[in-house]
Amino acid sequence: MNFENKKKLYRTIWISDTHLGTSGSKSSMLLEFLEQTDSEYLFLVGDIIDGWRMRKKMYWHQEHNDVVQKVLKKAKNGTKVTLIPGNHDEILKDFTNFSFGDISIKNEDRHTLADGRKVLITHGDEFDAVIINAKWLAKIGSALYELLLKLNNVVNFVRRKLGFSYWSLSQYLKKQTKHATNFISNFEFAVSDRARRENADVVVCGHIHRPEIKELNGVLYCNDGDWIESCTALVEDETGDLSILNWAEERERLKLISFEEKKKMKENAA
Repeated sequence: MNFENKKKLYRTIWISDTHLGTSGSKSSMLLEFLEQTDSEYLFLVGDIIDGWRMRKKMYWHQEHNDVVQKVLKKAKNGTKVTLIPGNHDEILKDFTNFSFGDISIKNEDRHTLADGRKVLITHGDEFDAVIINAKWLAKIGSALYELLLKLNNVVNFVRRKLGFSYWSLSQYLKKQTKHATNFISNFEFAVSDRARRENADVVVCGHIHRPEIKELNGVLYCNDGDWIESCTALVEDETGDLSILNWAEERERLKLISFEEKKKMKENAA
């Protein structure tokens, strides 16, 4: 397979829900994405680090360090990096409006697209009734969700052995569950309604792990998805056009060599 060294350039990139600090984090694919792309603006839209899980069991692979270092390097080299904390990294909300190095931390932010449209950026946990009213229930749900992610890893291990590409079991199950569908619809309505009241043309959020771009409540609702399930990002090109980038599909198109494959190639060559 060929490895393409030329970086894909975007005006803006939004990513969220990477959940670094968990074994299910797709840190190798995230690192690959960060190495293969560049942008003027980079928004980290919450749940970048999973503080909930790390309080129970510490899991911090070297690749998680590499991801953090890569983001810091981008910020140092001129990319305007903004971190908007979510519910899993809520401890960072205590540092809102502070800057660490070249990274700004904000509860929410505004952005102007190249075509002049105004964007409201928020993680979205404040629109989740379970998070607001019953955090204990949300944490139980988080534990069950982690079990699902482990099953997702097993399924994709088998798929890789059979020569198939990455596929999200958890995303598939969400689409089949009526309760999950209703929750997502209510969330999308609440977020877009807030953006409309703020006179924004576009709203960007994360939280529900469901990549989406659609007109709703008179604004363009955009969810960048997640990196622990879908490996997706929201990107803006030089004209202001927005699109969802599925990295699992994009890396197949580019025929990229995974870190695991490159490691094996080096071992065989030694």
